[in-house]
Amino acid sequence: MLDDLVERLLDVRYAVVLSTDGLLLGHSTAMNRSDAERFCAMASTLHGVARSAGSHFDAGGVCQTVVELDRAVLFITAAGDNACLAVLTAENANMGMVAYEMNQTVQRVGAHLSVDPRPQPLDEVGSRRP
Repeated sequence: MLDDLVERLLDVRYAVVLSTDGLLLGHSTAMNRSDAERFCAMASTLHGVARSAGSHFDAGGVCQTVVELDRAVLFITAAGDNACLAVLTAENANMGMVAYEMNQTVQRVGAHLSVDPRPQPLDEVGSRRP
């Protein structure tokens, strides 16, 4: 699925699927595992900041996070419960087409991308931390 997305959209360099807490769930073959894990950690952090902003300002959940860099654009899209799809594109990518294709991919396979949240650690008295 990720390699298909990279191949169909010429300006997409890399694609990953991650849990919202940053764990790598899958990556395109154009990336090595170490880079994919680092990409997931960064994408999770950015998406988390967006979720915090939505919560703090009572603006709702995050649909997509987009970061424009000098020579690239990073897209992070919610993809099922506790999962995200993230891609890195060239700076001249058609942003509308990338966003559309990512959303189409999530619509097709989003239910299969959902992951259960990890349990919270226990505190000193044996209760789950919030």
